[in-house]
Amino acid sequence: MEVWLDKRTSIESDEASFEGVDRILFSKHSDSLLDFFRDGNRLMCHDRLIGSIVTIDSESSQEYARSLVGSVEWLVLEFSDWSMIPIENLLAACEGTPTKIAAVISTPEQAQGAGFALERGVEALVVLSSIALVEAALIVKSQRLEHALQEHDDKSSFSGKVGIGKLTITSIESGGTAERYCIDMTRLLDHGEGLLLGSNASSFLFVHGETLESEFVPTRPFRVNAGPPHAYVRMANGETKYLSELQAGDEILLVNTEGMSRSAMIGRLKIEIRPMILIKWVDENDKEGSMFLQQAETVRVVGLDKKTKSITALKEGEIVIGWCDIGARHIGVSISSTVTER
Repeated sequence: MEVWLDKRTSIESDEASFEGVDRILFSKHSDSLLDFFRDGNRLMCHDRLIGSIVTIDSESSQEYARSLVGSVEWLVLEFSDWSMIPIENLLAACEGTPTKIAAVISTPEQAQGAGFALERGVEALVVLSSIALVEAALIVKSQRLEHALQEHDDKSSFSGKVGIGKLTITSIESGGTAERYCIDMTRLLDHGEGLLLGSNASSFLFVHGETLESEFVPTRPFRVNAGPPHAYVRMANGETKYLSELQAGDEILLVNTEGMSRSAMIGRLKIEIRPMILIKWVDENDKEGSMFLQQAETVRVVGLDKKTKSITALKEGEIVIGWCDIGARHIGVSISSTVTER
């Protein structure tokens, strides 16, 4: 996204400059090959026509702007009375065409609206030489860049590989009641994704996200039903944390059944008293591990065949996937000291 400084009404001879501004929009001819100027309703760059400037004040003016989509490089939208709806309508019309939209804004609040309209946002914000306006536009520009990088990370997807191992279930018992933590994330989970959780810091069970359909409750594809406050979860930085230590904004490690991982931000924690099941296992390092999970059909683990299984149907002797380490941990960090956990 670009930020343009609107100098069409400026009477200053010495043009103020702002770091981060991409172009200047003048009211008369400019020899600059970077900046633009207005010639009537035409948007010009040096001696080349690159777009149109349309004042949106009615349905007919919106339709006129729509008629230009596909035939101009830039469509600059001005408003007699600011409105988001025409911006959204015209952004939708420009989808799949070479036409880009620049919106003239007059308040800092409008920068966010135009910059993220339809999640996509306009390609340029046009602002007067006001510190507040320029700063607001530059903040949106920075946020758009962060958003683009996040989208790239999500598409390039997983940031690393976690060694998925097998856990052999040795015991399934009643776990009484406990304060159960649901971890709600700010992004949706895909089928096959979940969290690594355990009562021991070096032997974790893979718990699947609530992305699967259930007969009695709706899906919660942003959630993992994680367990009680003393349990550990693996964090994005490789450390572990107790569930009781987690906060909104923390980055945890989201893992899929192939062992590929990505970072996930916590949006909130939902804590309620619930009946629990205590699951015990032996991992590939002959380490004993355990985990309390809510006694509910929607809490699922995953077998070696990559099929999900409700913990209420789990049986002794079955093999499920998880993660195990040979070391110990202190304050969430891996150490070489010997630590025994039971």
